[in-house]
Amino acid sequence: QVQLVESGGGLVQPGGSLRLSCAASGSAFSIYSMGWYRQAPGKQRDLVASVSAGGNTNYADSVKGRFTISRDNAKNTVYLQMNSLKAEDTAVYYCNRGRTRGGRYYPDSYWGQGTQVTVSS
Repeated sequence: QVQLVESGGGLVQPGGSLRLSCAASGSAFSIYSMGWYRQAPGKQRDLVASVSAGGNTNYADSVKGRFTISRDNAKNTVYLQMNSLKAEDTAVYYCNRGRTRGGRYYPDSYWGQGTQVTVSS
C-alpha cells in the first residue's frame, strides 16, 4: 500500500511563490515516475508536471517557465516549486505515482489527499 501526503499549499498573492511537497511511503519510490495534478472547482483534474525515475521532466504549457518539479529519492519526496503564480493557478493540487512511457506520463491509482493553493490579492 502506497500513501502520498501533500503539503505546502496556502494563500498567496499574484506573482508570489509556493513550494509543494509530497512524501511517499514505501521502499520503491525511486523506480517510479511522479506527477503533480491540479483540479479547479467544476473542472477536470489535469496533469501539471511529471518527473520520471531518471529525472526527466515534463510540464503543461500553462506552467512552463514558472513551475519546477523535482524529486529527492533519499527522502521519498517530490516537490513542485511554483513561481509567478496567477489567479488561474488556484486549485487543489494532488501528487500521483505513475509511469512514463514514450515521454508520456501514465498515472497509477495512488493519489494523495490534495493541498489547496489559492492565488488572490
